Amino acid sequence: MSAESHYLNALEALEEGDRDRAISESKKATVIDPEHLEAWSVYVDACLPAGAPVSMKDGARALAAIKKIVAVDPTRMDMWVRGGRLMADELGMLHDALHWWQACRKVAPDEVTPVVEIASILADMGEYAEAQLRLQSILDDNMDVGMTQFRKINSLLQLVKAAAAQQQQDIFRPNEKHHDGWHAIRQKMTKPPISENTLFLITAVPVLLILIILLQRVRGPSLNITTLCFNTLVILIVILVCIRNAKRWFQLINRPAFNLLRAMNFEASTGYTVIEEEIRTSVLYMFIMQRKPVAWQERMLKIIDKGTALPKNWKMRMPDFDSHLDSEGSTPIEEEPSLDPYEEE
Repeated sequence: MSAESHYLNALEALEEGDRDRAISESKKATVIDPEHLEAWSVYVDACLPAGAPVSMKDGARALAAIKKIVAVDPTRMDMWVRGGRLMADELGMLHDALHWWQACRKVAPDEVTPVVEIASILADMGEYAEAQLRLQSILDDNMDVGMTQFRKINSLLQLVKAAAAQQQQDIFRPNEKHHDGWHAIRQKMTKPPISENTLFLITAVPVLLILIILLQRVRGPSLNITTLCFNTLVILIVILVCIRNAKRWFQLINRPAFNLLRAMNFEASTGYTVIEEEIRTSVLYMFIMQRKPVAWQERMLKIIDKGTALPKNWKMRMPDFDSHLDSEGSTPIEEEPSLDPYEEE
């Protein structure tokens, strides 16, 4: 059979929901014709079923196939986006995702999405100053941004600016063993983080009850439209203030949980362990772990089982964020070491 016949069989199997057959048929098509992009796309779709948890095996196979697609056709922005988010969100490969998005910028220097994704990852890693520079470059270069994207960029920029204003020693970095953030994690590791809704209810309900009682006393026996509007306005203002305070307190109270999340992401990104066993078996750690994607959890367990400690002279390998300036969209994609598309881990 020809590659096209296997591709059509794979497409039919995918439409019928038979993932195994779709993977097998698309695999046969790409073996015959390694540049059959439609077959590679079906292979990716079969490995990443919509709405279903992604395993590490399927994630790795899909990522290898996505790399094949963008190597043949670098203009496939849909695959760039899919690969970057698969790396960062499902597999926890934040460092690799940074290099992936920067490679995307070399072939699409005017696209906003890679810049926003880079800034988001840098913020998650605690590199707030660098994230601020990336976001500011969108505005400085007058890049084409839609209203939805602009609101997201502006919101993220404000958060990053506030975080970047901190003293460097206050920013938690998991590779620093004696950072105060580890002490804060140990103090809070026996309890799960408190939700924003819980904080709102704890603060808003008592205040609203007291306010309603006071307003009833003030208005007297009669109730007119003016009094009703005034009371409603006062209650609305109190609710808005409580919502704002709940968001602020959520960040402050749960800072140890966010620090532990950063440490867990650090381990997933680098493949090295930095978290002590006492913390790893805590309630807080388990709470965060259970809410991570399946593929992320599987990779994390492999890293923990391997137990390779962080080298003393370890240094994060950051991409050259200005490398796209000389490419003008024509620089070929550098080949990166990747898993065989059909390799099973």
